[in-house]
Amino acid sequence: IKPRIMTSQPVTSALVTATPAVPGGSRVGDCPPVGIQLEGLILPPILIVDVALGLLGNVVALWIFCFRLKSWNPNNLFLFNLVIADFLVLVSLPLRIDALLRRHWLFGDVMCRLNLFLMFSNRSASIALMTVVAIYRYFKVVHPHHRFNRMTKYHAAFVSLFVWVLVIGPRVPMLAYNHIKFRGNTTQCLFFASYKEASKTIFILVDMHRILTVVEFFIPLAMLLFCSIRIYKFLRKRQLGNKEKMQKAMRVCVAIVAVFMVCFLPTTLTTIGVWANRSFRPWDCKSFYTITQINIVTLGLNFLNSAMDPIIYIFSSTMFRRALCDSLPRILRCRKDAGAQEATTSSLETQSTTQQELKTM
Repeated sequence: IKPRIMTSQPVTSALVTATPAVPGGSRVGDCPPVGIQLEGLILPPILIVDVALGLLGNVVALWIFCFRLKSWNPNNLFLFNLVIADFLVLVSLPLRIDALLRRHWLFGDVMCRLNLFLMFSNRSASIALMTVVAIYRYFKVVHPHHRFNRMTKYHAAFVSLFVWVLVIGPRVPMLAYNHIKFRGNTTQCLFFASYKEASKTIFILVDMHRILTVVEFFIPLAMLLFCSIRIYKFLRKRQLGNKEKMQKAMRVCVAIVAVFMVCFLPTTLTTIGVWANRSFRPWDCKSFYTITQINIVTLGLNFLNSAMDPIIYIFSSTMFRRALCDSLPRILRCRKDAGAQEATTSSLETQSTTQQELKTM
């Protein structure tokens, strides 16, 4: 009978024991959690700018939509939903700024779940609603007689509701799990912080988030480019002698594509980088830390869209632009609109004089 040999080695976790050794002496999943380092320095100033500019622009936009807009159409309804999405995330961002500056989360588990849910849902909602606005503009310009253009406010409300369900559905599981991470004496609220999450469910959620981050960028980008190119070609063919009309119609698509690329492309590329590092260099913890930190920093650009979205409102809605100009003091009002108003008044006076002369004759 062989004697049982007792060793003094500590028992490792099942996750680490089950993973094979790789070059460099590490195992897949040995990388400890990522702390607040680079994003703690870079992200707070970016988020403060996002909140300051975003709240200013979106509070004004919300006021105009609620109190100054005299009539509604489907386009304005889609833009109003975009304002709501931006406003909700901007209200929740100060909690994230406070946690980054203190390097400690003080607001508990429930607020952590809501904060992460709103942060990631805002990206999806902004992308989806901007894509809907671009498609609506495409049908208005390229296919003016299509039945899609007979959409009423109630149809637009149903489309908006469908977009919200489509956006929120995949993110709801985030509310069901605890995302609080403990680092010594500090507490952090992070959705993904380690190479391999301890819980298999959280690991699946993180993977689903990364898939959505990539898919919800490239598919809408293809649709936006298609709509923009088709509108440009159509107007170039039909409006050869009127460049001003072509430029006005293209402003919406150019503004949406510009906001889209600036705000969402960096996060998508760094997410692909994290994925590639985990798949092809699982032992390289240093690269994992670097790419993950950069990925978290680029999230600040996602929220920059909330500050830039009012540009889309101005370019894509004539009624919004007029309501904004009418709300400004007379000195600051749009010269072009004032000139147009004077021209309209002059034209009406001329018509009235002509009618009077005809009656006299």
